[in-house]
Amino acid sequence: MIEPPSPPQSPSRDQDGDQDQSSEFTQALRGLRVWDPQVSALPLFDVDAAPAEPLPLFTAWFGEVVAAGEVEPHTMSLATADAEGRPDVRTVMLHDVDERGWHFASHAGSRKGRQLAARPYAALGFYWPLLGRQVRVRGRVTVEPAEVAHADLHARSTGALAAALVGHQSDVLSSYEELERASEAAWTRAEREPDVAVPSWTAYVVEPDEVEFFQGDARRRHVRLDYRRGVDGWSRELLWP
Repeated sequence: MIEPPSPPQSPSRDQDGDQDQSSEFTQALRGLRVWDPQVSALPLFDVDAAPAEPLPLFTAWFGEVVAAGEVEPHTMSLATADAEGRPDVRTVMLHDVDERGWHFASHAGSRKGRQLAARPYAALGFYWPLLGRQVRVRGRVTVEPAEVAHADLHARSTGALAAALVGHQSDVLSSYEELERASEAAWTRAEREPDVAVPSWTAYVVEPDEVEFFQGDARRRHVRLDYRRGVDGWSRELLWP
């Protein structure tokens, strides 16, 4: 004998709780403002006055967001791809920018280091919400000589050197206590040997093929100026927002 289907059950308390939490999260999310014109007016972007190459514009924008009080404007998203082509992203620090490109550093054996060794291309993303600005960079990644990486690391703080000495970045950690012990030993060594070498520390440069500048607008009339490098130098074009 075939049993009749059971009537649908009402959501359990846990399900109700999940639904309520999801609803509260969605409401909070939708209540957030972006570039509130009542707080500050966003700057205009005169693309006709933009330079012929992206580097002067980047340094000008960077100076303006620093002057505006942007928090950690030198942080950037670094996107890479693994051997199967699956994307990966994390936040790193910009160490310099010059005619060659955008500079950063990490351990060669880290996840990003291994991915860049297999696929030496990357994308960078800067977001500066105080002025409603973004900058996107894409290009080939090259490795600097070891002496450049050494100088880069030792121009930074004792804490940066200690963190580099800990090493094992992206490896599995058995316990937090193991990290504490390694960190204490690294700090002691960094203070005792301030010029100690860290062979795995690697300096990278993203040599840009494309750099896009995005200026937000409170009425969503965002301005996007895209620079692309060709055989004859840089070209510029506007993009729809």
